[in-house]
Amino acid sequence: MAMYKCIGCGAALQSEDKTQPGFVPANRMQDEDVICQRCFRLKNYNETPDVMMESGEFMTMLNSIFEKDGIVLKIIDVFDFKGSLIPSFNRIVGNKRVIAVINKVDLLPKSTNMNRVISRAKKMLADEGITAHETITISAIKGHNLKALLDIVSKESKGQDIYIVGTTNVGKSTLINKLIEDSTGEKDVITTSNIPGTTLGLIDIPISETQSFIDTPGVVVDSQMTHFISPKDLKVIMPKKEIKPKNFQLNEGQTLFISSLARVDFVKGERSSFTVYASDKLKIHRTKTETATDFYSKHYDTLLAPPEIESPILIEDTDIFSFRTTERSDILISGLTFVSIDEGVEVDVTVPKGVEVSLRPSVFKGV
Repeated sequence: MAMYKCIGCGAALQSEDKTQPGFVPANRMQDEDVICQRCFRLKNYNETPDVMMESGEFMTMLNSIFEKDGIVLKIIDVFDFKGSLIPSFNRIVGNKRVIAVINKVDLLPKSTNMNRVISRAKKMLADEGITAHETITISAIKGHNLKALLDIVSKESKGQDIYIVGTTNVGKSTLINKLIEDSTGEKDVITTSNIPGTTLGLIDIPISETQSFIDTPGVVVDSQMTHFISPKDLKVIMPKKEIKPKNFQLNEGQTLFISSLARVDFVKGERSSFTVYASDKLKIHRTKTETATDFYSKHYDTLLAPPEIESPILIEDTDIFSFRTTERSDILISGLTFVSIDEGVEVDVTVPKGVEVSLRPSVFKGV
């Protein structure tokens, strides 16, 4: 019996179980270009029912590309470098040539030094043992630098398939949709949304008789902030337009709350500039460190909202990261914000347990 796949997410179509990927009513199974109920709700209502697919199943799908010929586009969210890393990436891609594609650069201030962004990405990948043969910055949604990317793909692929690989919400499907639109004029071929895990199977998009773009499932990484908020609040923490930095002059013993999701304590140093790069929908609040915990317990769901959280997660179960800067640096809180700080500053960063926080030399000019 032939197996049909949803053209939106790649899941095998079935009409037996609404909780499983690929569900479609039985009377629509034979429709031309049918999409599953999940994709229908994503496209028309920007909502999705839960489906029973674990991250292990995603990894099994990705492992299936190991022995296949082709090249890999490793998509990196410029707003979430660490959250863009995939566990066991080298085992998945094997000996394929890797092109690192840094997406969503339209979110960064225009003054951002893109050469520094590329340099930081290369170092991050190298630290993980990943070698990128080419590295390029793009904006899939704005179409920035896509021609240059296609030129690289044409040169490196030599007629072989191109696998698009990344963690959830880095913009893989948006990128492919844009490339298809530029090539064929067809729009929104693949389902996209801001809800993690939209693509549920390998989606093969032929671009010639012998070559295809292949969209792969977004791997869910536990260190992303998206796991600690509801799907409807993703649009709150994820910036959708160029970020306008917010600058704060802090003294030792002061704290910045990044909404209700993170706190940055200025532990030691001279009066310094703390510059926050985050969604304009997030509230940033300054207070004294000695009263910060009490303030948070009273206001996590009022003055510090949105997003809406059910309990004071920065008190209940947290990780604390301590840094001392030797140069102007960026604190990266996975999927939430960058905070640029001066050299010679000691800070503690508190986040929900499991969220990744790291420090890098700044890619931004001083304010």
